[in-house]
Amino acid sequence: MAVQSNYSTVLISEFLLICFPNFQSWQHWLSLPLSLLFLLAMGANTILLITIWLEASLHEPMYYLLSLLSLLDIVLCLTVIPKVLTIFWFDLRPISFSACFLQMFIMNSFLTMESCTFMVMAYDRYVAICHPLRYPSIITGQFVVRAVIFIMARNVLLTIPIPILSSRLRYCVRIIKNCICTNMSVSKLSCDDITLNQLYQFVIGWTLLGSDLILIVLSYSFILKVVIRIKAEGAVAKALSTCGSHFILILFFSTVLLVLVITNLARERIPPDVPILLNILHHLIPPALNPIVYGVRTKEIKQGIQKLLRRL
Repeated sequence: MAVQSNYSTVLISEFLLICFPNFQSWQHWLSLPLSLLFLLAMGANTILLITIWLEASLHEPMYYLLSLLSLLDIVLCLTVIPKVLTIFWFDLRPISFSACFLQMFIMNSFLTMESCTFMVMAYDRYVAICHPLRYPSIITGQFVVRAVIFIMARNVLLTIPIPILSSRLRYCVRIIKNCICTNMSVSKLSCDDITLNQLYQFVIGWTLLGSDLILIVLSYSFILKVVIRIKAEGAVAKALSTCGSHFILILFFSTVLLVLVITNLARERIPPDVPILLNILHHLIPPALNPIVYGVRTKEIKQGIQKLLRRL
């Protein structure tokens, strides 16, 4: 029996992604809104990046961090959505081992990078509101460079073992009941014990995302405490407006992620296609809404986009 298992493992050189195993008939209809969301996400983030690059008044640390967020959103979208759409349109379900584990790595590392970027942006707003006189000396270009290095190094080093552990497993089954190569969807196809794989992802995932969330909550708690003490007329509204857009983006990111986690924990009570759809939307909704929220709520960005459109 062991020989047969090894023989099967040698034969498997690629996986097959089976999107929505119970409702494959309506995949073509679903591809239309997903395509529109994908175009919106790519277009809005590209416009935001070009606006920040061309507009001199936006060459500030806060907008550099927003540019990083847009870059992360673009990479996440390009990593996941094109493959999903090719499955819907052309039924191209096969994905090679290397492509599958690369997708797994990018999803895990860039998701935590995005969470970490929100944490750094929360610290930026904390300094701007709680220590406004020290802001220019604390939040500098050098601070942004160090923050980007920290964001990339922390999350790449701690998440890269996830695809490595999965790639070292022996696989007896090649059909992934998902549109995406998530660690859990792939590793459960293995003939080997996946306890270490599951435990590492659980611990690292909750440690990284949990620590970021705690620091974000602390930052906004201090901000709220300072804002309540401000008695000058209009000062509270002005202070809150500087971090309102950022807070909305965190709600988008956290809400979709929380719903996804809850549905995965309640798999026995929820149809399996629901978590699959939520996983796809998590890679589309925040990237599509993030630049729109900042473009609508931030006067400087709105003016920069208007200048860019007039040039075109």
